Amino acid sequence: MSDAPHPPVRGIEAIVVGASAGGVEALLSIFGLLPDTFSLPIIAVLHLPDERRSQLAEVFARRLNIPVKEARDKEAVEAGTLYFAGPGYHLSVEHDRSLSLSQEDRVHHSRPAIDYLFASAADVYGQRLLAILLTGANQDGARGLAHVKQSGGTTVVQDPQEARIAVMPLAALALHTPDHILSLSRIGSLLASLEPFPC
Repeated sequence: MSDAPHPPVRGIEAIVVGASAGGVEALLSIFGLLPDTFSLPIIAVLHLPDERRSQLAEVFARRLNIPVKEARDKEAVEAGTLYFAGPGYHLSVEHDRSLSLSQEDRVHHSRPAIDYLFASAADVYGQRLLAILLTGANQDGARGLAHVKQSGGTTVVQDPQEARIAVMPLAALALHTPDHILSLSRIGSLLASLEPFPC
């Protein structure tokens, strides 16, 4: 796996991240490096047990330097904020850069589904989207990541040799070749090095 220095990724307007089993630790690892001056929005789907209030936003808000929220329907995407999909709802991005919650059918037995978020964000942000797929035990996210790549966005897959559960990264690699295959520490460095897209 390439651990050579990656070229800087420029012109990114938003970041989407998907993870499943092992994802809390992985996300804390990559977001923990972000400074409070970080100015890009991050929208994340982490598979959760249903019918339960999620404590994700509270847990992450205590540990990170940037604002963390559970996504609300029709909420405008704000710079420098991390949004988590809540349990039981798909989360997508609308063309007016707002968030949308829906209860359509599950994808890969999951709602929220990573594919759903990635595909909608790719349609809105195109080449200005950075999508990251991390550890997990199912195939969710592979098709969505391929959609991001087809839309001109930048794709990152966690190195499956390092992932707590490699099924999800391997499913993505079977479908397309991402721009970067990186360890968590290098994904964190990549995020911290991003320059915001000049408006």
